[in-house]
Amino acid sequence: MSRLTVIAISDAFGKFWSDLAKDLDVALDVLGPADAVPARPETAAVVVAAGGAEREAIQWLETHAVSPRLPVLVVGTDPGRRTAMHVVTRGATDYFALPDDLEIFRNAVTAALNGGRARAAPAANGHADAFAAIVGESQSMKQALARAARLLPHRSASALIVGETGTGKELLARAIHAGGPRRGAPFVAVNCSAFPEHLIESELFGHERGSFTDAHAAKPGLFEVADTGTLFLDEIGDLPLSLQAKLLRVLEDKEIRRVGGTKSRTVDVRILAATHEHLPERVREGSFRDDLFFRLSTVVLTLPPLRERGDDVILVATALLQRLAAEHGLPVPALTPDVRAQLRGHAWPGNVRELKNALERALLLSAAGELNADELLPPAEPQVQGDRPIPFPAPLDQITAAAARATLRLCGGNRSESARRLLISPRRLRRLLSGRGDAGADLGEGDLEQPTALSM
Repeated sequence: MSRLTVIAISDAFGKFWSDLAKDLDVALDVLGPADAVPARPETAAVVVAAGGAEREAIQWLETHAVSPRLPVLVVGTDPGRRTAMHVVTRGATDYFALPDDLEIFRNAVTAALNGGRARAAPAANGHADAFAAIVGESQSMKQALARAARLLPHRSASALIVGETGTGKELLARAIHAGGPRRGAPFVAVNCSAFPEHLIESELFGHERGSFTDAHAAKPGLFEVADTGTLFLDEIGDLPLSLQAKLLRVLEDKEIRRVGGTKSRTVDVRILAATHEHLPERVREGSFRDDLFFRLSTVVLTLPPLRERGDDVILVATALLQRLAAEHGLPVPALTPDVRAQLRGHAWPGNVRELKNALERALLLSAAGELNADELLPPAEPQVQGDRPIPFPAPLDQITAAAARATLRLCGGNRSESARRLLISPRRLRRLLSGRGDAGADLGEGDLEQPTALSM
């Protein structure tokens, strides 16, 4: 039987580990931070349970040697990318912030448990297991996964994953990594929209000491951290034009140069990118390089939104409820006919992410054993004090900008869905929200007294 070794830096996760071992049918060794990792051939992975003590976990990584054949998975509670980067640079294979990354973590553990067999067997073995954590029986989802499965044997093939916010783009990227020949190397994810332009270059490419004011020491970038593994660039459409040329060079020449450096460094990295935008339109606008788009889009994987997946919403909800109930120590509730009708009837503009939040809320607020349909979808939010309606009469551009913001709120921040509902292009929506040429650019969040105040 395969074994999982857990280094309990913190006991914050309680009996989660024994429940996980039982669920995955794996033997469990729980050790303290002072214990050495035993050299057992049946051990499939080492899990460092930080649980809020990420600094102590990093110290453990710096002072303990683990066999290079074993993936080291660090589990904490800090969702910050900087924490993940620090952990990976100290030798960990990956970092997971619970509860948000629970599904991704289970997928990584499953891949690790299958890893020993996969290393000894032909590369085709175990490919089906790579997508085990992705739930779906709809034709559109099966087609997307079948297309992704064709990439698994290829070590360096890039791909562009397209889908609305919350459809599982990072989960698919992790599955491709876990099922391919780079599975034992780092998987590093970065959201290109999370950093200002003057910082993202340093994050991706690293910097030399003294290259800018706060560069007190040299630092490797994420390309170097991901060397021999996979770098996942989420929201690639938000990458500044100045860096798009540097990314293209990495794709073509396999070389990077740190900020302030003169030496080129060779990196062996597979790049998977993702976006919720329509990049061909961005190319036509001139805000995204056509040569980079063509290079990234050799293989395009499109994930369907939840509203187009039919009864997958019931399957996904069932899987999420099982994990949420285990996480909160509650019994798994039944899906009543009323709840199923709610699940099928809602458009889920935030997709699986919105569904997970709705289920967790209903689980916590409902009586044990049964979900309350009234708690699944909250009522429309009341007007926040301080919001102000548009004074009428008002210029048309002020009204349309306010309508765009109200629709964006209704769609949970999903711009693609907002543009679809407003029957305008994503480009037009961006202009309305940014205020370029619109008098309504300086209006606050409460531009409309009620989201339905304007009839469109």
